[in-house]
Amino acid sequence: MRTGRVRKAAWWARDYLYAVTWQLRALVDRTDPRYFETGTATPLVVIPGVYETWRFLHPLIAELHDRGHPVHVVGPLRWNNRPVPEAAALVADYLDRHDLAGVVLVAHSKGGLVGKYAMSLGASAARIDAMLAVAAPFGGSRYARYLPARSLRIFRPTDATILELTRHADVNARIVSVYGRFDPHIPGGSALAGAKNVELDTGGHFRVLAHPRVLAELAALAE
Repeated sequence: MRTGRVRKAAWWARDYLYAVTWQLRALVDRTDPRYFETGTATPLVVIPGVYETWRFLHPLIAELHDRGHPVHVVGPLRWNNRPVPEAAALVADYLDRHDLAGVVLVAHSKGGLVGKYAMSLGASAARIDAMLAVAAPFGGSRYARYLPARSLRIFRPTDATILELTRHADVNARIVSVYGRFDPHIPGGSALAGAKNVELDTGGHFRVLAHPRVLAELAALAE
């Protein structure tokens, strides 16, 4: 189904309004992330996207915690601007230090790459059962080659880490990839071969985090 330019422009505008709103709220949020670590349901570990702290995902984290999940934040990730293998090592270290097992990762954007790396190549891969990834650039983005920041050029489809993760398709069956029909950052989409792919009837890269289908898919995966 083709999507008109006007609809794409509207999705793009709403997407950036959502991103700016929650980034600003994240700057003033003083919630202690340890508050969300209580619960008896499946343990969840949240991995934000590049230039996002965990506070950007606060609405989703709060909802997951209200459903009974202990939700863990990997504080050392900070703005998640490290190379994917380094970020995945921080996730693995967190799982080991907290002795977490049967974990479901909840990742946004670059967080999906970090999560898949931890699932397939990380030292704590056995501690992770599955991952829900929202708007993750599993195949990279052709726009990345034009970006000046090194932390963004890693999303080139020809980047060594992107290609390495593509070869590790054995974990894809344990991944649910949720994404919009149109993503202004990932023109090739977030479909992942062998995974459960869920295309939403909307567009955006950030605003899709608030879509009710995200929680529904997580419930099916973790509950």
